[in-house]
Amino acid sequence: VMAEGAAAGQRLAELLAVGRRLLDEVENGAEPSTGAPAVQEKVRQGLDALQRATAMVAQLDLFSENEELEEIASADLKYLLLPALLGAMILKQVDLSRRLEHLESARAHFWRFLKLCRSYGLGKFQLPPATTSTSGEEDAGSPSPRGPAAAQPSLVTMALSRQAKIERHNQKKELENRLASLRPSVESGQADEDQIREFYSLEIQKWIMSSLEEVESIDQEMVILRSRGTAKLPPAAAHGPSRPGRTPLKPFILTRNAAQAKVFGAGYPSVPTMTVDDWYEQRARQGAAAAQSAPPRAPGINDEELQKQQQEKKEEEDDEEALQKARDWDDWKDTHPRGYGNRQNMG
Repeated sequence: VMAEGAAAGQRLAELLAVGRRLLDEVENGAEPSTGAPAVQEKVRQGLDALQRATAMVAQLDLFSENEELEEIASADLKYLLLPALLGAMILKQVDLSRRLEHLESARAHFWRFLKLCRSYGLGKFQLPPATTSTSGEEDAGSPSPRGPAAAQPSLVTMALSRQAKIERHNQKKELENRLASLRPSVESGQADEDQIREFYSLEIQKWIMSSLEEVESIDQEMVILRSRGTAKLPPAAAHGPSRPGRTPLKPFILTRNAAQAKVFGAGYPSVPTMTVDDWYEQRARQGAAAAQSAPPRAPGINDEELQKQQQEKKEEEDDEEALQKARDWDDWKDTHPRGYGNRQNMG
């Protein structure tokens, strides 16, 4: 049994090492694009290794929210990082059609990591809401990332947030310097237990800061993606069936009588002419045809019908305005013959 346990521990350590190495190569590799096939293959392999390691940790029951931090063996502290590493690797996937799904999955892993760290008393931080749609089970009073307050933060909130980010950045730099000084002895196997424990505790602190930043970034991106999804919905789905669009009028020359129509039509055959009487008759025929094709209305007028009537009245007013403009243009042409002002066309 002990041999089996040792083998399982070795296998778990190998899976974690593979997952961490692949994540580092994806983040700091020579490939210019994360979407390159070679990089995405590393992402796939890294996800596989980290998921298998997570399943082994659950099977071995390494961690419990009821135990103290001192009860965890120094060599096992690094396995606390698995949910955060998984979240980071999930975000490296580039399938845009599943982006929202990946964001939700990564956020759940980061949140699980933060909750586990808080249960062990690792770091002083406010646990974010469990999901973006609820305020969380334990932190009902914590601010939700959605809503008008989040969309338009006050200047004081923005200043505090900026100050917090600067402090986190400085703390991360300090942590990275301390980790760099301890890493050689830990990786070479020459570090004692206190050094090993300090090294992995520092790594956990660093990933706590990264996870809080990632959750904040994910929440902002999810708001954008959800608003885009709402914007893509067809307007008919939200507002019901729309009225059929009006048939656009073809350009023509409006004249006072048939004689003017013959004169103006002779020189410009490509532009049809029409007298005012002809124009009224055509509009009357179009109105009659529209009335015949329209469905019968109910005797009672509801809000929707009232809105339609107001819209039709506005369109009629627009038609009157167009007619008045046409009449003004016709009057102008009476005093300004065609070719007026064109000094090149002397004939």
